Amino acid sequence: MLTENDPIFPIAQAAELAGMHPQTLRQYDRLGLVSPTRTAGQSRRYSMRDVVQLREVQRLSAEGLNLEGIRRILELETAVRMLGDRVRELEGVIADEVLSRPGGRVFAAGTGGEVIPLRAGTRAKKSNQVVLWRRSWWN
Repeated sequence: MLTENDPIFPIAQAAELAGMHPQTLRQYDRLGLVSPTRTAGQSRRYSMRDVVQLREVQRLSAEGLNLEGIRRILELETAVRMLGDRVRELEGVIADEVLSRPGGRVFAAGTGGEVIPLRAGTRAKKSNQVVLWRRSWWN
């Protein structure tokens, strides 16, 4: 099954899909705006994600941004996407950890907003602290 990241389009086909000249794609590759995969013979192969990115470059250029500004925007969007992926990965790790200790306390919150980490089986020292529990009886 193909995904949006599979490099399947040769330069001529990618250029046609993006509504650009193949030479423009070569220039964008040199500038690092869109970096296609290379075959063993060094031919460029573009994915559907690359084609979408080419269209985005074209749109931003039509709005008056220069190529360096476009490169920076694309770089930041990639960083945001990677950070989002990392956050989802860490959320999964945390969820797995919480599930592996059913009924255990995660943390307590003090009246000043401070976070007080607690080990399983320990109690918060002050009675005015809020304690979060995983309610295993709901499962």
